[in-house]
Amino acid sequence: MTVKDFSPIDAMGLPALEGRIKEDLAFLCYPGKAWVPQREGVTDVVIIGGGMCGMVAWLGLATGGIQNVRVLDRAETGREGPWLSYARMETLRSPKMLTGPAFGHGALTFQAWYRAQFGAAKWDALDKIPRPMWMAYLQWYRTVLEVPVENGISVDHVEPEGDLLRLTVTGAETPTILTRKLIFATGRDGTGGANIPDFIKHLPGHLWAHSADEIDFTRLAGKRVAVIGVGASAVDNAAEALEHGAAEVRHLIRRKEMPTINKMMGIGSFGFTAGFADLPDEWRWRFMQYSFATQTPPPHGSTLRVSRHENAYFHFGKATTRIDPQGDGAIIHFADGTFYEADFVILGTGFVIDPMARREFGDTAGDILLWQDVYTPPEDEKSGDLGRFPYLNPDFTFREKQPGTAPWLANVYCFNYGASASLGKVSGDIPGISEGAAWLSRAVAAKLYAEDIAAHWEGIQAYDTPELKGDEWEATPLDAHPEPQKGRVA
Repeated sequence: MTVKDFSPIDAMGLPALEGRIKEDLAFLCYPGKAWVPQREGVTDVVIIGGGMCGMVAWLGLATGGIQNVRVLDRAETGREGPWLSYARMETLRSPKMLTGPAFGHGALTFQAWYRAQFGAAKWDALDKIPRPMWMAYLQWYRTVLEVPVENGISVDHVEPEGDLLRLTVTGAETPTILTRKLIFATGRDGTGGANIPDFIKHLPGHLWAHSADEIDFTRLAGKRVAVIGVGASAVDNAAEALEHGAAEVRHLIRRKEMPTINKMMGIGSFGFTAGFADLPDEWRWRFMQYSFATQTPPPHGSTLRVSRHENAYFHFGKATTRIDPQGDGAIIHFADGTFYEADFVILGTGFVIDPMARREFGDTAGDILLWQDVYTPPEDEKSGDLGRFPYLNPDFTFREKQPGTAPWLANVYCFNYGASASLGKVSGDIPGISEGAAWLSRAVAAKLYAEDIAAHWEGIQAYDTPELKGDEWEATPLDAHPEPQKGRVA
């Protein structure tokens, strides 16, 4: 399903909405007054990622008057984020009415964008948001706000240079960029990468792919496809293989039963968003570990998209131990002693959070403080995956593992999925992204202001624009008034 499948009922609807947005922003004095002292050749803030997280982070900064900001994305224009690449679901899981990156502006919501084009009746009839349509909305968001995303630029390395950060980049006019603050708005894999289990290491690369890889599904026509895992990405990739003519697709699932309840959705609220980061470590860990242990189920529609095919199978209790090449395919061995022969394997094994996997940090990733360095959970709450999440400051910045070894990490902000263990779901998922951006922009502004306090002190002393010209009053000596007459009776 594409945006073209939804014929507009009023071609003037979107221009009218855009006019309303411009007017609303003007009423709110947007963009905010520039106040950060400029340094020649230095960018105040660089945001890595021009998708949803990066754009709403930019909007928060611009609203607060931080205007010397660059937004960099390695993807080509219109392909930022996962929506037109490895995201293969038909619709979003999130309810359609969530405000997402609107940052408090009703006219910037997906609902406003949709209704302006297709009307209230079609909005009421819409169940979930089609994935390509969500990307079309984000492209419109970028256009109407004039977000200055620079596409085709990859940040390859970051290192300190005095009180600044020097970024080594490819695709830009210059090979390096100097900045004061760096924000990683890099989505789901923003502080790690794809989870590639050891059991796949002996299988040649042409026989397998991770669900986040580019996959030519037409090559799978007539093939036996094994999908390891049963999360959202695993199910969506299985559906793609089936719809492209795979002979059969078998989900190989370690769990004994299908997860059916999205626990984190059940407790979502403004209280959770606002309060999670202030909870003690044991409570933050407990919530996140419980979510990991119970696992988020695949969406209802995505699961039906697979199960409606007669050649789709769900096999539970099949923990993969080893995969070996066999002929033109693979043989998959399970912990229970059984095996399955496949022509192609798709890993629906998700992502891992591991700063050491990020090339931007290089060897200094080892200086980043992780949860496993700080908190030892009870035996029944242990999680190696959760332990590798960064243990962040309340302002989204990284902490150094050993004090004094990497103080520059306090200028690097983790505004992506990696922040969820420390700060909650405010930097990657649609529901809380605007709250996170407001929180982030205030934190960046506070730090910039404190660092420039001497310049601001000089500014207040040097300010000499008079509010009064001197002709608004006339001085009168107090003794010029007559003495009051005492005892006078009217």
